Amino acid sequence: MNILVLNSGSSSIKYKLIDMRDERLLAEGLVERIGEATGTITHRRYGRAGAPEKIRRDAAIDDHTTGMEMAVALLTAEDTGVVATQADIAAIGHRVVHGGELFHASTRIDERVMANIEACIPLAPLHNPGGLAGIRTAIKLFPQTAQVAVFDTAYHQSIPPHAYQYALPYALYEALGIRRYGFHGTSHRYVAGEAARLLDKPLAQTNLISLHLGNGASITAIANGRSVDTSMGMTPLAGVIMGTRSGDIDPAIVEYIAVQQGMPLSDVMRLLTKESGLKGICGRNDLRDIHQDAAAGDDRARLALEMLIYRYKHYVGAYLAVLGEVDAIIFTAGIGENDPVVRHGVCQGLDKLGIVIDPRRNTDWQGRAAAISVPESPIKVLVIPTNEELEIARQTAAVIGS
Repeated sequence: MNILVLNSGSSSIKYKLIDMRDERLLAEGLVERIGEATGTITHRRYGRAGAPEKIRRDAAIDDHTTGMEMAVALLTAEDTGVVATQADIAAIGHRVVHGGELFHASTRIDERVMANIEACIPLAPLHNPGGLAGIRTAIKLFPQTAQVAVFDTAYHQSIPPHAYQYALPYALYEALGIRRYGFHGTSHRYVAGEAARLLDKPLAQTNLISLHLGNGASITAIANGRSVDTSMGMTPLAGVIMGTRSGDIDPAIVEYIAVQQGMPLSDVMRLLTKESGLKGICGRNDLRDIHQDAAAGDDRARLALEMLIYRYKHYVGAYLAVLGEVDAIIFTAGIGENDPVVRHGVCQGLDKLGIVIDPRRNTDWQGRAAAISVPESPIKVLVIPTNEELEIARQTAAVIGS
């Protein structure tokens, strides 16, 4: 059974076609700059062995329908394709960023579901419109194919009220849905399942702390396989320091900046979202550059790195207290998978709490899910490459199978 996974943004479409018999990636691609004078589609086809074949084409891509038509043509063409016809695609799984409180699980798409996704646009005005455009386009091009929505927020719907409520007038929650929702749920769900397999323990009996660390980052406490708290909030701005996002701050700072700098609220929010985080501290938001600058003696770069590691560790400590008993902590995503300095910094000094990292394993990690803690560490430290598209395909297969 072949499942097509779509991640549609306002001006882009990412896609992967996966054969679910062995979970093998058949093809993937990216349609970029939709609506601009010249767009680009990059397509890769994978064989059983060897490097993927890469095709790049530049053309005017007026809308999502045009972009999807180009992708489908590449997937089915004799020289670039991996399936003979569209009928060889059993289902399409769509990444949807925000499902609010309306969606607690992945669900088959119909008119009611699309209306509810649209109703969540105020909660994710930058993301849900693109996702909805991708869904409508896919339904137009694949009218007979099952379509499934997989929500970033759904995994966190198991968080209890005492953890997701804010200490604001309760009427604001009732009227506007102001609460902690959390994000990166598909990634946290995927690595939690992989961790349970590595630990040889049922997921429903496994407690984990999952660190999805990239330019956007979130940390999640997982009790018996279910999310019970997460660092991001109502929006992806909250939580740890990120590439250009501030993470947690005193909310009174917003008014203070607005008054003292004479800035409208929209400009303050843009500052917190686009000009803060690592970039705000040292002028860089790529951690590779920050490491280089810190090694060359740049005090701001060193400060940014120390602040980042401290905030990560801060949440790990908090979630150790929340969970009480933890089987493993997981590092994943761009920074989590590729930065041994950060992993070492987060775990350093936590020996008495049961976290003992192996410096050699940490440095020599080979890109596959594995432990980087010493064998006798009471709490295992795992590095697991995330695969959100595969998790979306798994969720899609489960929905259409049921």
